[in-house]
Amino acid sequence: MSKPITPFPRTGKIAGLSLALLLATGMSAVVPAALPMNPQDSVRSLYDTLLTTMKDGRTLGQSGRYARLAPVVGRLFDVPLMARLAVGPSWATLSPAQQQQVTDAFAHYISATYADRFDSYSGEQLQIIGEQPYGAEITVKTKIIKSNGETVSLDYHMRENAGSWLISDVYMDGSISQLATQRSEFHSILQREGIDGLIIALNRKVDLLTRNVAKAS
Repeated sequence: MSKPITPFPRTGKIAGLSLALLLATGMSAVVPAALPMNPQDSVRSLYDTLLTTMKDGRTLGQSGRYARLAPVVGRLFDVPLMARLAVGPSWATLSPAQQQQVTDAFAHYISATYADRFDSYSGEQLQIIGEQPYGAEITVKTKIIKSNGETVSLDYHMRENAGSWLISDVYMDGSISQLATQRSEFHSILQREGIDGLIIALNRKVDLLTRNVAKAS
């Protein structure tokens, strides 16, 4: 499976702009009683955790970064919706057990990706610019200012669910949709290898990321 092209700059291992996935994890996690009640608070909560994780990244190691990020990402992203949209029409043909397997594999992959991408801190700034309506959703506009001054714009599409605002998609520079990228990749794998092949491919990516991060930490 080819490496996904997905909307987030890598912060520690590669100089210059590299794209990384920003989805959620559906891992079981302790969910705080008070969840963010507006779109910007949700994104701010994510960014606060990313920054502290990056600053402690070398000390935490891969497993520590994963453990810190997974619960926060899991409660701030609408991962069941995003997984369904990424799989596309094939989702309706899956059994409930298969849907859960795909969601779980996808969650493991995203958690490992976060632990890999946000591995260290070198002066990056994660800023929230504002928000604007996007149909029935709200778009929270942000930017990441890298240590060399380079700026990356990220738009978070937010959807209200049971009183909380959850991230349903992420756009880089207003045009590169994370879900569209995933849908294209998933469709290709499903066409060639079916649902079992997709699950295996996601788990293989988790293994690869884990090995790579473990060696670099």
